Amino acid sequence: MTSTAPAPTGVDTDRLDAAITSLRTGIEKWAGMSLAERAALVGATHEAIGRVAQRWTRTATDIKGIAPSSPLVGEEWLSGPYATLAGFGTVAHSLATLADGGSPLAGVKPKAVAGNRLAWPVLPLGIRESLLFNGFSAQVWTLPGVSEAEVREGVGLGALRPGESNGVGLVLGAGNITSIGPLDVLSELVAHNRSTILKINPTFANLLSAYRGALAPLIEADLVRVVQGGAAEGEYLCNHDGISHVHITGSIVTHDAIVWGRGADADRRRKAGEPLLTKPITSELGGVSPIIIVPGKWSAADLRFQAENVATMRLHNAGHNCIAGQVVVLSSGWGQREEFLAELRKAMAKIPNRTPWYPGSDSRLAGALADAAGAHEQSETFADGNRVLIQVEAGSDAPVERTEYFAPVLGVVALDGDAQGFLERAVDYANNELTGTLGANILVAPAEHKKLGRSFGEAVANLRYGSIGINAWTGLAFLTPTATWGAFPGHTLDDAQSGIGTVHNGLLIPDVERTVVSGPFRPFPRSVVGGELALFPKPPWFVTSRSAGSTGSKLSSFAAAPSWLKLPGIFASAFRA
Repeated sequence: MTSTAPAPTGVDTDRLDAAITSLRTGIEKWAGMSLAERAALVGATHEAIGRVAQRWTRTATDIKGIAPSSPLVGEEWLSGPYATLAGFGTVAHSLATLADGGSPLAGVKPKAVAGNRLAWPVLPLGIRESLLFNGFSAQVWTLPGVSEAEVREGVGLGALRPGESNGVGLVLGAGNITSIGPLDVLSELVAHNRSTILKINPTFANLLSAYRGALAPLIEADLVRVVQGGAAEGEYLCNHDGISHVHITGSIVTHDAIVWGRGADADRRRKAGEPLLTKPITSELGGVSPIIIVPGKWSAADLRFQAENVATMRLHNAGHNCIAGQVVVLSSGWGQREEFLAELRKAMAKIPNRTPWYPGSDSRLAGALADAAGAHEQSETFADGNRVLIQVEAGSDAPVERTEYFAPVLGVVALDGDAQGFLERAVDYANNELTGTLGANILVAPAEHKKLGRSFGEAVANLRYGSIGINAWTGLAFLTPTATWGAFPGHTLDDAQSGIGTVHNGLLIPDVERTVVSGPFRPFPRSVVGGELALFPKPPWFVTSRSAGSTGSKLSSFAAAPSWLKLPGIFASAFRA
């Protein structure tokens, strides 16, 4: 089989064709495997990931220009090997449970939430998770109207269909977070019964060896091939007769170019409803994520901590995250609004400068400033111009509300109303004025949360986002292997926004709508003093965590080989944050 696109100059089409042929053979073998054999194969891959974790992290830090002694090394441990180990380990356990006649959701009791939905608690599961993530939780919400019995019957997804073979999928890997590609491969295989050719982003070319080592058992089973290449290789593979499905993590611009083409021909195809791509495609495409701050009475320490929390949502990975917070939504009537903004400015200025490393960052930063000037918005720069803060007028249709800058650009908008009225307006604003539906964040002090009562839960239900973080960055949903990851359901090829479909979902839950993660408003010990039963210090994913490198390494070691004996070392490191 070959591609319907002309063979591009410089592309080794013979190698790509041979890879697809091998993968077609491999997925037929997968179809004949028992669930126990599948569990063992995913488990063997989990072990292989552990063996290359150190090399993987070292290569990633080199790519991103992070010094080996920097606490920012922790970002690469957590968003790379840790997330991948946790994902593969969880799926291996789910498959083994199914093989033994059990269910990954056994013992998990759902709670009815607003909108005729069920919320399934997926973090913590077990005592060790309760200790490691004390005070944090995650729920997977299933679609409105789907009953508990229907969910339980469908748990397992592709594992419920032995003998099924859905061909060879193409995963176009992201170039910002190193675990995305391997985790997408896992979802393709287990949830959809597809083998995969993973084309890594050119940004991660130096990770080819680590990826191949990590995925070696799947490669040897002819279920995965990892290849390099740019747009030419991607176009050839997208249009290859042997590829049955495409999954991309990237920008809406790249997605639309794949689906509709470019230029006048793309416009014609859109109007006619005739996509250039004639096979199914799923996607995760980012967007403009809000950070909604519910007004309340905060201490000086609260203001500083939450300013660091907001800064982390924007500055993690130098701002190159699809789930980065981009617009802070405040109440114009909040008496501490200016105090909070002062703390946010301090955080943006004092957090050690980090040069944006992702290709095109300089032009996007300059573009954000030019956009702000063109819209007559007030802008400020920090860290030698590497960070931008833009004041936005509500209802102005500002560029920062519509453009995912994928760089350290943060907008601020103020809306009218007290706690409840403001929250209702903020939800409406996020749903209707901001581009995308990948993730939304809410910061709310315990006292205000309690006062809002049921209306707070209704506000969360009314947010049309695939992941929602309450006092915890939605990045935690990405790190949690039992959570789902993807845009809010309902997007189409013609209006993909933040994408179509979901990945991760280590418990293999059907009919999912979103994941909601929650955390303590304050770190320990202030959390306990303030009435929260949470013993968690400053989180290791904070850009201000001094022990993030050590904690990330230790958590990855635990994910590779869980042991009670490793917990004291993790705690000792985490509490030095």
